Amino acid sequence: MLTFDNVSVVKKANIYFEGKVTSRTVKFQDGTQKSLGIMLPGSYTFATEDKEIMDIYEGSIEVKFPGSDTFESMEAPCRFIVEANSSFDIVVKSVTDYCCSYIR
Repeated sequence: MLTFDNVSVVKKANIYFEGKVTSRTVKFQDGTQKSLGIMLPGSYTFATEDKEIMDIYEGSIEVKFPGSDTFESMEAPCRFIVEANSSFDIVVKSVTDYCCSYIR
């Protein structure tokens, strides 16, 4: 899906890590939410409240999943899933365009 129809977009940006990660929240009529964003090169740790499906459209990353001691290299386009109530580490190697879907 390249576009989202019949949605609301929250104007205020979500800004993390001194502006190196930004996103906008997209709300769907059925109550589901996604965020669309950009990550600049760097190392970040994200905590999850809901299960997250991360679709990477552009960029190169390394992800360390919960319970793992090693990073997995990924190149766009790719997808990874992180369970609810956990955290993951990500090393962004190049500017990365992403969509995060929250599964409640």
